[in-house]
Amino acid sequence: MKQLCIVLDRLRSAHNTGNIFRIAEAVGAAEIIACGYTPAPPHPKLEKTAMGADKMVPCRVMPDSATAVRTLREEGYRMILAAECMPGSRFAWEMKYEFPLAIVFGNEALGVAPETLELVDGLVSLPMFGEKSSINVGNSAAAILYAVIAATRYGVHV
Repeated sequence: MKQLCIVLDRLRSAHNTGNIFRIAEAVGAAEIIACGYTPAPPHPKLEKTAMGADKMVPCRVMPDSATAVRTLREEGYRMILAAECMPGSRFAWEMKYEFPLAIVFGNEALGVAPETLELVDGLVSLPMFGEKSSINVGNSAAAILYAVIAATRYGVHV
């Protein structure tokens, strides 16, 4: 895949983070940026879930996701999105992506930090039909990242 960065904003679970490392490796992501208290390699629980992907996908650590977004802008990223299901968001398969691309995934209870939401180019989401309107961040990352692949590699848009 073209240059893609995954930004993880204050994820609590090393298991979720490890799962996202596996997804990142599977889609050919350039790197992961772990922000705030997101577990980062080396971490025993993350390593167990990542099954070696933590050694294959480069990882940087930054104090918060707003710093990560500002850094990526300085590095020339053309599009930075936040994965959030809120007014103004577009479904992942409706987006026209520009590269280099970064997507910020937030804490399952808190979402992406408000100060980061002010800095991104847009919001990408998945439809929610149930009452809970919430899925695991690893599942969300997988669905959104594969929608990016479908749109950019195969030209699939809805």
